[in-house]
Amino acid sequence: MNVMARTTGLTLDVESPDWAGGEILERITEEAAITAPDGDAPRVEMVADEGAVVATGAPVARLHDSPEVALVAPMAARVARVHLRAGRRLAEIVLFREPGGDVVRHDAGDAAAGSSDALLHLMMASGFWPRIRRRPFGRMPVAGERPLSVFVMASDTRPLAPDPLDALAGREEDFARGLGALAGLAPEGAVLCKPAGAPLAGVPKDGVRVVTTGARHPQGLAGIRIHAACPAAPDRPVWDLHAEDVADLGSLLVTGHLPQTRLVTVTGPALNETRRLRCQTGADMRALSYGAIRTGPHRILSGSALDGHPGHWLAPRHRQVTVLPAGEAAPKPHWFLAALTRWSLPRPVIPTAALDAAAGGAFPVMPMIRALSVGDDETAIRLGALSLVEEDLALVDYVTAGQPPLGDLLREMLDRVEAEVGA
Repeated sequence: MNVMARTTGLTLDVESPDWAGGEILERITEEAAITAPDGDAPRVEMVADEGAVVATGAPVARLHDSPEVALVAPMAARVARVHLRAGRRLAEIVLFREPGGDVVRHDAGDAAAGSSDALLHLMMASGFWPRIRRRPFGRMPVAGERPLSVFVMASDTRPLAPDPLDALAGREEDFARGLGALAGLAPEGAVLCKPAGAPLAGVPKDGVRVVTTGARHPQGLAGIRIHAACPAAPDRPVWDLHAEDVADLGSLLVTGHLPQTRLVTVTGPALNETRRLRCQTGADMRALSYGAIRTGPHRILSGSALDGHPGHWLAPRHRQVTVLPAGEAAPKPHWFLAALTRWSLPRPVIPTAALDAAAGGAFPVMPMIRALSVGDDETAIRLGALSLVEEDLALVDYVTAGQPPLGDLLREMLDRVEAEVGA
């Protein structure tokens, strides 16, 4: 990778109170939910009905088309409410915490001994599978799939994101074990993406390639790194995972239990204090931010200020909660002006140095914008769109303030290509 590819990008200044330091506290919220990962809405079959009490890590639902893939409880809980959309597609399964409770453990012996088939089965049965994001298309992998390569992200350049290296502190052995196991699944091994100069002890040398990332956004995004090092295609699936999830896999191989907590930052200009917590997946974001929000209207996002979305629950792959002041609603334009605006979309984009930097030097920005805007899927694919998902273009959308958002156009393009190839 050349120097420009590692140094280009932008530094975003998002206001948030300084973290006071001290110990990172564990906060298991009284309510949590199992929701679909971004870009995914899988059809599911319920295993536990409303009112049932489940153990930590117990299957609550399974994928309809791949029942070996389990969606598991992040805590000992009672199933409070099940909300499925048309076609039994997952919206949310709300859980109420139960004190005490058992912990589900799996037989990890064969997987730990090096059996790749056993490892795949363990990852699907334990609830690890939804943590994996597959390129192209940005969804869970097909059940039992083996990737061409696995990208492990020990770098995150989103504004105010928790440092993945902090999440690995004291877990170096688990991380090395999980990384080695994943590298054995892929013909081209694993690619570890980490900040330059950051030490990571015990990283396996066989099957693992280390790539250093710059400090500016979007250098720490998986799509930028995948496009540069191992472009994805329908017949060349590539996985990406957060480094903390890889450490959880390493722990699963030893203990038979998949850890259900993660390091999360609670940040934003509407807070009195910034928090760093360990909470369960799908945690109640209101509870995570309770007592820290300034007086006044606000909105809570799952994810960063750049690419987050409003919600009640922390999204499956997110590690940030952002609290923003609620802006005043803009007055509605006259109907004639609204019609003119609507039919004149997409709005023109002016090439600038900031726009080039917003893509991290990974691809030519203006040709990509033009291709996605006019629905030229062939050109977008040639420029690398199959390695990207919405978050990879969020900074471009921020710089251009374009309408419709480029991320939405990318999702439409990915859905069209997915339908065409029958993936």
